[in-house]
Parts: sequence; structure tokens; C-alpha cells
Amino acid sequence: MIRLSTQLLVVLAHVYTASSQSCPDYSTYSKTRHEPFSSGRYALSSARPPPECRTFNSSALESLLQSASDTIADPDLLRLFQNTYPNTLDTAIKWHGFAANNSEEELTFIITGDINAMWLRDSANQLQSYLPLLEPSPDFISLASLFRGAINLQSRYILTSPFCNSFQPPPESGLGPSPNPASDSDIVFPPYSPDQVFECKYELDSLASFLQLSTEYHEATHDSSFFSKFSWLEAVKTILATAKAMTAPTYSPITNRPLSSPYTFTRKTTRSTETLPNDGLGHPVSPTTGLIRSAFRPSDDSTTYQFLIPSNMLFCRYLASASLIASAINQSSLASEMMDFSNSLRQAIQTHGVVSIPSGDNGTTEKVYAYEIDGFGSSLLQDDANLPSLLSAPVMGYLGAADPIYTATRNRVLSTKNPYYAHGELLKGVGSAHTGPGKVWPMSLIVQIMTSEDDDEIRGALKEILQSTDGLGLIHESVDGWDGSKWTREWFGWVNGLFGGMVLDLGRRKPEVLKESFQ
Repeated sequence: MIRLSTQLLVVLAHVYTASSQSCPDYSTYSKTRHEPFSSGRYALSSARPPPECRTFNSSALESLLQSASDTIADPDLLRLFQNTYPNTLDTAIKWHGFAANNSEEELTFIITGDINAMWLRDSANQLQSYLPLLEPSPDFISLASLFRGAINLQSRYILTSPFCNSFQPPPESGLGPSPNPASDSDIVFPPYSPDQVFECKYELDSLASFLQLSTEYHEATHDSSFFSKFSWLEAVKTILATAKAMTAPTYSPITNRPLSSPYTFTRKTTRSTETLPNDGLGHPVSPTTGLIRSAFRPSDDSTTYQFLIPSNMLFCRYLASASLIASAINQSSLASEMMDFSNSLRQAIQTHGVVSIPSGDNGTTEKVYAYEIDGFGSSLLQDDANLPSLLSAPVMGYLGAADPIYTATRNRVLSTKNPYYAHGELLKGVGSAHTGPGKVWPMSLIVQIMTSEDDDEIRGALKEILQSTDGLGLIHESVDGWDGSKWTREWFGWVNGLFGGMVLDLGRRKPEVLKESFQ
């Protein structure tokens, strides 16, 4: 096999950036309709950019898209799948190259879509959609290289600013940093450089997503040696130190005096969810839980009570699986530390994150997972559409969908007992404080499908998703439950990939549903 030189590969990595002036701006492109339209009732637009403007090409992906008509009968569902599943590869691989100080270290800079920055959580989930196509390969032009590059770049980000969630392009890319006007007034401890960091909201799920991405690459490729070559081990040690530091309570358990916090954040804003109370400390938390604090949710909104249960679930789940990587590269002491911490978190979640609530008028109660708690007895009984969520607990592999506490939680989440559940005439589903009451996030409908074995429930959610795109053929961030023409974010790579992955999951679990018409 001919091996291309590093210099040539870097040139190839810049092809899209160099030619982008002749390609349409995808934020504009994705807000307009393009022929040919699907032949179904929704006449969905063709939303893929021209082949020469796609940011990464995969023959395996193209083969899958071409064969999709063999398994998907409905023309609108077929078009929506063919638009959404490739969206990250088509539009969001902003740069793929090598580290300046190591010609063997691959780097991948992945934007969220309409925001020109790399979120740890979003980029990990965007690649997760392509796990069915991931195969071991040393080649730079392979999906495996994209995964390795993202893990390497995320390692760099974590070592640079472990409390931050969103980052600027690496200097090697030649892409300059993007301004974030919302951060101009931020007062953050520890401080960060805006040339390296786009935003510094500490979210536990961001660190967990790095562990998830690492685990999924390892399980798909069995490529253990990769994790001992660059900065992965140091990043994991930094994650452990950061997470353990954030188990610190507000008050000393010995003197009851307030303690200094490893992280604080304040911002001048008119939105309460964009800053933390108590001069950036957040609301007080108890010293007795053993849980990890999270200042912000996966939605980038501030937590009410900082023990965010879904994020602790995700961290617990993937800290355990990532410990197997540490074992595989002969880091037995680190592996034991990771597994012990994961086990203690699981015990803490089950002890403190489960609450008893009234289940009827006869005085009976049922146990459900709280969304957030403070350890003092306060709990927030809701869910948010962003992942990790309580609804997604089986998807993240924390527990099984038949778990009785999860089942009771799911029933509550998917009802008007959840303050962010919108029961609209057009769409019914979970929303988020990020976009306000009445807005359904199709992401929640996708997760509802992925956690259901009920064919009628799955059909109903699929129909609602199909009528939620305003004819544009892409999944939006949120949609008004009563008016499908009111939506947010025309270009949101994560949810598009999640929809495509859900369709592939249905192809394995419920192939007969994909043979149906939703007209």
C-alpha cells in the first residue's frame, strides 16, 4: 500500500477550507429548499451539500445511503435519513490534520454546525452516530482516523482547560479563533485563554463524553496501543482529578465554614440560566452524597441543584468502561482507581438520586430518579431533552429499559408531570429551559423511540418527527409544539446524526416498522 506523506495529507486536510469560497454557506443553504423533493406528502428538501463541498467522504457511508431504500419504504422517512445521517461528515469536519510537534498525532476539529467551535459533548456524540461504519484502519482518510483525531484533540483541550466545555480550532488548522460575545463579561475561575477556549461552562457530561468516545473507539477497533501513544493517559488523570475536586461540598463537614470552590462562573446576562448564583458558586450542596457537581447541564443552562443525576450516570458508566482501556495498556493502578470511583458513584446515585413520590390519591408512592438534587433534601423532578437525560439512561448503558425505577421515571418524564414536557397539537415531547416552555426538542422523540418496544409509540413519534422539519429535511433543535414553522437552529449536527443512528437501530430491532408508510 502506498503511504502518502504527512505534508500531502495535511494539504488534503485543507481542501475543503481552501475551496469553501466556491461552496454555499451551509447555514444559508440549510434554510432553503432544494430539489429534488421527496415524493411523499411533506416533499422534503434535498439537504446534502454538493459532493465537492462535503467535508469528509466515506465510501461505506455512501453505500449505506444508496441501499437504504431496501429497508425504508416511506419516501419522506428515506429522504430524512439520507439528509441527516451524513450531516456531520458532510458539513462539520472543519479540519483534519496532524499535530505540529508530532507528525503521527492525528487531530480532528469538529464544529457543532452553526457554531464554529468544538464542544466536547457534541463532537463525541456526532462521531458516535458512525459507530456502525467504524472499522480498524491506520489510514488518515478513514473514519477510524477521525475518531483518533477527535480523541487526541479532546485530550489536548482537557489538559489545557479541564473545566471548559467548548474550544477554538487548533493552531495547526490555520483557522482563527471565533469570537464569543456572550463570554466577554465572564469571570471564571480557573481563568482561560479565549484564543484556546470558546466557552468555559463546567459540565460534567463533557468529561464523560470524552470517556464515552474513547470507549466506543476501543470497543469497535480493539486498538489498545493508540491510547498509550499520545496524551490520553494524562487527560484521564486530569479528568479524575477534576471530577474528584468537584465532589467537594459547599461547607466543611468539620467546621461548617464555607469552602472555596475549584470552579466559579459569573456572566452579565438577562437570562438566569446563563450564570451561577452566590457569586459564581452555585446553590449549596451537601458533603454527604459522594456525587460530582456540575455547574451546567448538557443544554449549557446552569443547574438548579448541582448534583445532576443524568451526568453522574454517564460519568459512572463510561468511567468503568474506560478503565478497561487503562487495563489493556498495563495501567492497573489507574484502572482500579477508575473502577472504584465508578462503583462509588453508582452507589451514590442509587442512594441519593432516587426519590419517593406520591403515585395516586390512595397514599401510595413510587420511586423515580430525580433530575438534580442538592443532598440537603431538595430535588428537581423534571427532565431535559439534551443528552444525557433521565430518559436516555438505557441508551447510555447505565441501566436496562425494564428497570422498574427507570420505567416509573420514563412514564413521568413523558407526561405533563414533567414541567418541560410540551403536549402540543403538532408535537408532544420533552423540551428544555434553553428554548422555553412549549418547545419540543425532536431529540427527545428520537430517544423515546430508542427506549421503546411499543410499535404504536414508535410509529407515533416517527410521524411527529417527519412533520417537524418545516419541509427542510433536517432535524431542528426545537420546534413549537403547535406551529411547525417556528423552530430553532437550522444546522445542528448532533441531532441529525442521532436521528440517523436511531433509524439504523430500528432496522435491527424493528425492521417491520421501517417497511410501513407514514403518509
